[in-house]
Formats: sequence, C-alpha cells, structure tokens
Amino acid sequence: MSRHQVAGGLLPEPVPVRFVAEDGTAAGPPTGGEAGYRAEYRAPADDLLVDAYRRMVLGRRFDRQATALTKQGRLAVYPSSRGQEACQIAGVLALRADDWLFPTYRDCVALVARGLDPVEVLTLLRGDWHCGYDPAAVRVAPQCTPLATQTIHAVGMAEALRRRGEDAVAMAFIGDGGTSEGDFHEALNYAAVLRSPVVFFVQNNKYAISVPLARQSAAPALAYKGVGYGIRSEQVDGNDLVAVLSVLTEAVRHAREGGGPFLVEAHTYRIESHTNADDATRYRDAEEVARWEAADPLARLETYLRGRGLLDAAGVEAAHEAAEEYAARVRDRMNAEPETDPFELFDHVFAAPTPQLREQRALLAAELSAPEE
Repeated sequence: MSRHQVAGGLLPEPVPVRFVAEDGTAAGPPTGGEAGYRAEYRAPADDLLVDAYRRMVLGRRFDRQATALTKQGRLAVYPSSRGQEACQIAGVLALRADDWLFPTYRDCVALVARGLDPVEVLTLLRGDWHCGYDPAAVRVAPQCTPLATQTIHAVGMAEALRRRGEDAVAMAFIGDGGTSEGDFHEALNYAAVLRSPVVFFVQNNKYAISVPLARQSAAPALAYKGVGYGIRSEQVDGNDLVAVLSVLTEAVRHAREGGGPFLVEAHTYRIESHTNADDATRYRDAEEVARWEAADPLARLETYLRGRGLLDAAGVEAAHEAAEEYAARVRDRMNAEPETDPFELFDHVFAAPTPQLREQRALLAAELSAPEE
C-alpha cells in the first residue's frame, strides 16, 4: 500500500512538494511509484507561468510602493507580503472569476493580482471604515484583521454556493498564527462534516508577529492539522510558484468536483516586519532573514523561466517597466486627498439609528460646527 492510500489519502507528502529548486533549476517532481508525488500534481502551462512572473513583479513593486506610502503618512498601516509573492499569485491564479476569495490583512498583492482597483484595496489600510471595494461584485470578502474568523465565513459561503447549485469554490487565506485560533478548527470541522467546496490555504511565514512557529505548534507540519478532521491535506514549498500553483490547482479541482475541503500549507517567509509598526530585529536575526532572501520566489521563477527559454532580458525589462508605471499611478492617486464624510460613521451600524447613535451624531455635528478658538 502506498502512503497516498494511507488514512484514506488524507496525509500530506512527508516533505513539501517542490518543482523548482532554490537555484532556479528543475527539482522534479518525482513521477509515480512509492517515492513520487501524487500524479495529480502537474506543472502548470508555460504561458500561465510567464503570466504569473509578470504578476509577481507587479505585486512586489506594489508592495514596495504601499510600504513607502506608510512612511509618507498616506496609509495608517501596511503589512508587507514581500517574500510571499508565490503564494499570493498562485492562490489567485488557481481560482476562477466566479470563485470566492477570503483574504487576510496581509494579502493585498493577491487582491491586486485578482484585478481589484489598488486604491480600493488600500482604502481599509488608509483608515477608512469600509474595505473600499464591493465584495459581491468581485467575489472577494473584506480583508480580515481578526485571526481566523474568515475561515468560518469561507465555509459558510462555500456551503451556500453548493446549495445554490453554483459550480464555484471558496478559498480562505490564513497565516500560521491563525491556525492556533479556535475559529480555524471549527471551520475545518464544519467544512469536513458538510463536505463543503472550500480550500484552506495556510501561508506559514514562520512567525505570528513575534511568536515563532515552534511556540505555536508541535505538529510535524501544519498540514497535518487537516487529517484529524478528515480533510485531505498537503504541504508545499511556498517559495516555488510552480509547485504552489500545481498543488492549489489540484486542491480547487478536488473541492469543485465534490471531493470536499482541502488544506494546503505553504512553507514561506515574511521578509519584512509584521507591519510598519513592528521591529522584527527584536525577535529574529539577520542571518535567518538572509537565508530566506536567498530563496526569493521571484528570482527563483525568473531563473527557471530563463533557463527554459520562456523569458529573456527584454521580457524581464518589460515586466519591470509595466510595474513601475503601475506603481506611479497608485502613488499619484494615493497622494490625492480623499473626500470623507465623518457622518458616514453612523449610517450603517444598525438598520435604524439607536438613541445612542443619534446622540453621538449630534455631538459630532456640534463639535464640527463650533467656532475655532
């Protein structure tokens, strides 16, 4: 009996699935047999990989621009995803336009890759009271700051899609820290019992703010947390876009075709601090960061594509030029002062304003109309 047949095929690979080595050369996957990865994990089409590269270049430039905007006071906070671009882009490319995405606060690059207006993506981080975009129109839930609550929302949406007869799935992004929350485990159990078409995508970037993974879980990998709930699970090299896209494509297919939920853990790393308000040097050393910078997902994919003749210097230059133009447009639009109405704070709290809300609104009106001293 192969290990893929053990426990009903739920067990993840003993080592993370990898197609491309850190130096950009092909690393497999093994094919068939006891030692091979599952046969379902196939390399994505070449044109899709080239498209993914362009999106990764744009995403990284967007991330740098957003980080700069916090220093200029244009954003209240920004959680960088530099180093996690393979996860961000692959997660989006594995989905169809009619599928739902449930992101965390760190997934701005994924939203941009899905085609959302970048200024609308940054609206919440600017300090506005809403997420900036219409979730129903783009099938992207509001970015979630409370840990793991979006996982339960994703299961609920997936179940609603199934009951309505829609051929669509939901994918919930989550960080390693979120897997320690009760909501995460409730979501897995709920999804497994109902066999809902949902994919849980864990971006294990090794730290929950300052808490290292070893202080969060004693499991050999977070992917094993799905097995106990009866969920097929897998772990993948999160800095190898080819492998992440391959595994997520299979996970989405599995969920869409009635196989039930699927849990994927991507091993990656958060190069920058938790947010611009964090000092990561207080809890990790420079050598660790340097090791992960050497495994950069963007450089790895570029080297791989160049080696296969799918990308040349002109293609690289064109991708970076397009990213610079994109960042300039974002910068110009974000530098314009937003038009705000402070009374919107009271408009959508309850269907009918309570006496307390009316009192608070009146107090704000009086303060705003008071003459300056």
